[in-house]
Amino acid sequence: MLKRLAYLALSACASLHAAPHVDNARLQQLADSPYWISLGHYETGKLGGWRSYVSDPKFFLAADGAQHPDQELSATLQALYAPVSLGDQHAQCVYPARTRWLREQLQLNDLPVVDCKEFKQWYKDVSPHSAVMIFPAAYLNSPSSMFGHTLLRIDQAEVQRDNTALLSYAVNFGAFIEGNDNSILYAWKGLMGGYPGLFALVPYQEKLSEYRSLENRDLWEYRLNLTPEETGRMVEHIWELKQIRFDYFFFDENCSYRLLELLQVARPGLDLTSQFQLTAIPTDTVKAVKQAGLVEKIDYRPSRERELLSRAEPLSDDEQHWVLKLSADTGLLQSPEFIALPAERRALIQDAAYRLERYRANGQERDPARTQRSFELLRAINKNPPPALQITPPGLPEDGHDSRTWQLGVGSRDDRTFAEYGLRMAYHDLNDNAYGFPLGAQIEILQLKLRQYEGNDWQVQQLDLATIRSLTPRNDLLQPWSWQVAGGLERVLGKHGDENLVSHVNGGAGGTWKLDDELLGFALGTVRVEHNNDFAAFIAPAAGFNTGLLWRNTLGNLSLEAKGDYFTNGEIRRSLSLNQQWELSRNLGLRLSAAREFSQLTSPINEVMLELKWYHY
Repeated sequence: MLKRLAYLALSACASLHAAPHVDNARLQQLADSPYWISLGHYETGKLGGWRSYVSDPKFFLAADGAQHPDQELSATLQALYAPVSLGDQHAQCVYPARTRWLREQLQLNDLPVVDCKEFKQWYKDVSPHSAVMIFPAAYLNSPSSMFGHTLLRIDQAEVQRDNTALLSYAVNFGAFIEGNDNSILYAWKGLMGGYPGLFALVPYQEKLSEYRSLENRDLWEYRLNLTPEETGRMVEHIWELKQIRFDYFFFDENCSYRLLELLQVARPGLDLTSQFQLTAIPTDTVKAVKQAGLVEKIDYRPSRERELLSRAEPLSDDEQHWVLKLSADTGLLQSPEFIALPAERRALIQDAAYRLERYRANGQERDPARTQRSFELLRAINKNPPPALQITPPGLPEDGHDSRTWQLGVGSRDDRTFAEYGLRMAYHDLNDNAYGFPLGAQIEILQLKLRQYEGNDWQVQQLDLATIRSLTPRNDLLQPWSWQVAGGLERVLGKHGDENLVSHVNGGAGGTWKLDDELLGFALGTVRVEHNNDFAAFIAPAAGFNTGLLWRNTLGNLSLEAKGDYFTNGEIRRSLSLNQQWELSRNLGLRLSAAREFSQLTSPINEVMLELKWYHY
């Protein structure tokens, strides 16, 4: 409001230029153009009209510019002719992208000349020439990054020639968090739009260190075919969004959606956002960018963890033990036992030990002893260098199956046949096609299953709010914990042979081990809290276990699981299940499921189901 009053006051008292008269039809035509809609981040309102995704009133010059693109355009046109005494607060300096576009569209050759020192210096520092979209792979330990993330890198003209990408800037959109919210509160507020979202321009080297080192995430770099002019146009708009707040929602108005809007500003005529009405999962937005023909090259940067494991992969068990010993005591580099090893094996061991030390140092305060060990290992590597590390990139994340799933199944539960209909909003379980997804990762959000039994007997079988599992295998060098958490509604065995729909929250932690190249075994201790009408207490806690095998075979993925819950009220519930999925195509799967369930309240129940799964966005 103060900014608008300042413009009016100065314009009235010391106006040197007058805005040209433009007829209403022409102004309305410009206000309705896709490019102006993109600059204002407008969308069609639920009840008609327009509304802007921008929730910050200082972004707008018109009092109701957030709902009226035409009034915002008129106010902008007037502000461009404000006195030059406004300096860096002049509309031409605050809105360089708007200024450029209106000058071109209306042939504004009489605009006052304003020296926008702050913008010019900032633009010179960024020096935009080309752009790269960055996709850090999924990171299950962060609610906001469990689906992956996207950001943009702005490169200078010499980056590709001199290989100086680390000197570039990264454009990131994320939730602005004040305070120390825990992960559960963070996830809830992120789902409900409890955080504002802000754009930030930071050195790319900082983001690279954060993702590859601190969070151990692989990075994919998609070089875009934007021209220098298009890249500059986008960067001008990024300046307009400096410290401007948006609403932030994990599933739709998130990092990926906002970056698609920037690309639409860079290249007028692109339509990247209209297909994302409900969710904007990062891998889906990467697909949209590729399908629009924007990607000209893809590069892969492995995480430090993947580099360490790749270096250690050819080592025997004894050699891996040497890695652990050297990382703890570099004096052993001179021991007769180590020197007796062949030089080429010592080279691999030393390099793996150095990588292990650097991996362990991630996120830790500087330790002089560790620094000295790293130095000694690095000196040994220089004397006896290993061969270059060759890492085969995993499958492209955007080439995995689509994120939304429809399910249609037929089966029998003891002597009753049924049809089952399901919808999962996002996006992967352990039996789905694993190409392009992290090993042992399951992330399911908002899954509904309805059953129709004989006699047209319908019931809700399951409503999952979230099911997240991280089954990362342990080895001699790294010992990650496996964990899982889930919550929602599900059918369980009840008294007298019936079934109850109960609400529950459960979780667990344990370990996963690689038993063969394509075989994982896992064992977790679990806890569960359940509200069940068959129980006297309002909620009943239970301790239990979840163990099983996950086998990647020629047909698809097979899982064999045993679960048990031992309630404090005496109820014991156990199950044994087997699932095998056949991958008919990237987005079509056929799954056979068999289960036997046990409960203290009733006799055992057997169930078999054949299910068709269609993945699509």
